[in-house]
Amino acid sequence: MKLFPRSLFGRNVLLIVVLIVAGQLASALLVRQLIIKPRLAQLSVAVARNVSSIRAGLAAMPPAQREAFVAQFNRRAMQGVADDDEGGGRGERMLLSRLERRFVNEASRGIALEGEGSEIIWRREAGGSLAVRLRLDGADYWVNLPGVLPAREFTGAWIVASLTSALLALLGALLIHRYLNRPLRRVVASAHTLAGGGSPQPLPEDGPTEIADLSRSFNQMVRSLAQADDERTLMLAGVSHDLRTPLTKLRLGIEILRDKTDDELMARMTRGVEEMDAIINQFLDFARTAESEALAPVALDVLAAEVAAASAGHGMPVALQAGNPPAVPLRPRAMRRVLTNLVENAWRHGQPPVTIATGAQGDAVWVAVTDCGAGIAAGQAEALKQPFRRAESTRTGPPGAGLGLAIVDRIVRAHGGTLELLPATGGGLCARITLPRI
Repeated sequence: MKLFPRSLFGRNVLLIVVLIVAGQLASALLVRQLIIKPRLAQLSVAVARNVSSIRAGLAAMPPAQREAFVAQFNRRAMQGVADDDEGGGRGERMLLSRLERRFVNEASRGIALEGEGSEIIWRREAGGSLAVRLRLDGADYWVNLPGVLPAREFTGAWIVASLTSALLALLGALLIHRYLNRPLRRVVASAHTLAGGGSPQPLPEDGPTEIADLSRSFNQMVRSLAQADDERTLMLAGVSHDLRTPLTKLRLGIEILRDKTDDELMARMTRGVEEMDAIINQFLDFARTAESEALAPVALDVLAAEVAAASAGHGMPVALQAGNPPAVPLRPRAMRRVLTNLVENAWRHGQPPVTIATGAQGDAVWVAVTDCGAGIAAGQAEALKQPFRRAESTRTGPPGAGLGLAIVDRIVRAHGGTLELLPATGGGLCARITLPRI
């Protein structure tokens, strides 16, 4: 099945070629069975009768006149026939085509039925005509039968006409397929754009009915997804904003009660408020779009150093392994949010030391955040990129909304890059981001 094409274009071309070849073979078989064979049978009967008549005439002649009669007959028969040696010269017993062999076999049976008795021998004469041997009184007389049938069953003109018609049919079919394949390519390109987190342009809803229905359905799906995303974003932003007020009141109450309540209780209450505030910030980050920020050349080493310094200021030191990759166009605040989320995830769910490494490979640059924790189970990488999904090993750990990696993946895809969650060397998790240089 490796020779069977996987693309729709390749399969259609193969189907068209097979149908054309099958049609040509079927037409050739019909011509052979319905035209050539009946005509060959009729011709062989007529030639057998003529040869029998010639032999009867020779038998009625005096032996001395037979040679002159056959010579005169052959001269008249060969008038207008080109004298060439194609297909064998005079004296060769049998150098005949497949059609000629079929003809002489049927004609020989007809001559034998007329009472000839002796073996019928044919040969090709100069000029391409056929000659049959007539034996009378121990003497051989070769009688020429020029132009009784073509040398080939299917001539070159028929082959050229068949090939031309097949090529024209194939060209027309390919043009039709190209006309139909163009809107399908647009749908595929728009689907890739949508899968990459972008917003594809509406597809033209024209062309054949099936293609127009497909484009219309795709446009409706894109609008529905965009509407659902907007509603989700609006809901998250509204809920997060509304939670700010009671959260601020809780902070104020804690500060008022700080000198009147146990210090450990106040510390626990403060940590709870901070965790709630972190979850609300995640909601806001997920609802916030990064496309409103303009692109600017960013050096990943500088950005990684800034994130590492800010993380160290919060008691989460990070080691740097600068690979000096070239600057790439990025949205600086959005990409800083990406690295910050990855570092916080590494400290929250992994084990120190945490490292940020950068580098370049081919036409892309990369940055990776690595920890030395337990890592994640095999097969969970893609699921953890979805919103509100958390690893099994983290559900009993520090609280969270499960939006950190979803935010990272969304921003990275908006930059045309990819996020990979890979096992780190020596244990732990490596979150690697690959970004195109252009």
